[in-house]
Amino acid sequence: MTQVFNNPLLIVEDSDEDFVVLERLMQQMSVQNPIYRCLDGDEALDFIFGEGDSSSLSLPQRPAVILLDLNLPGTDGREVLEQIKQHESSTDIPVVIFTTSNNPQDVEFCYLKGANGYLIKPVSYPKLVETIQAFVDYWLRSNVIPQEGLRFKSV
Repeated sequence: MTQVFNNPLLIVEDSDEDFVVLERLMQQMSVQNPIYRCLDGDEALDFIFGEGDSSSLSLPQRPAVILLDLNLPGTDGREVLEQIKQHESSTDIPVVIFTTSNNPQDVEFCYLKGANGYLIKPVSYPKLVETIQAFVDYWLRSNVIPQEGLRFKSV
């Protein structure tokens, strides 16, 4: 098991404004993890799997967690989640949905497809700070992830 203090955080977010706010909040919360960003679903999949034009930007090590917006241009977050959780090399990477959608069907779909968490983007700044602090405290400071390459084998 590995602590995640230095493992990268991958944020898949098309909104520049949302990303800047997230990045600033994480700096204020003294997040030490390198932060990588993908603007859309296709870029995220290329980035995660080391393919396409983004392959030169692929992650130096497996992410501690992927923070994934659902409403992305091109391949949307639902499809990105499905592909991450279907691919043997990435199925155990935690994926937390971070979206404006509070639709119960989206929540159910994401958990059925393997999401590890679902956070609704708050409208108020104080609530956003509270939500991001909870995310940082759990996913980047407390949670322990398996070492890359270790897989449970069924008996």
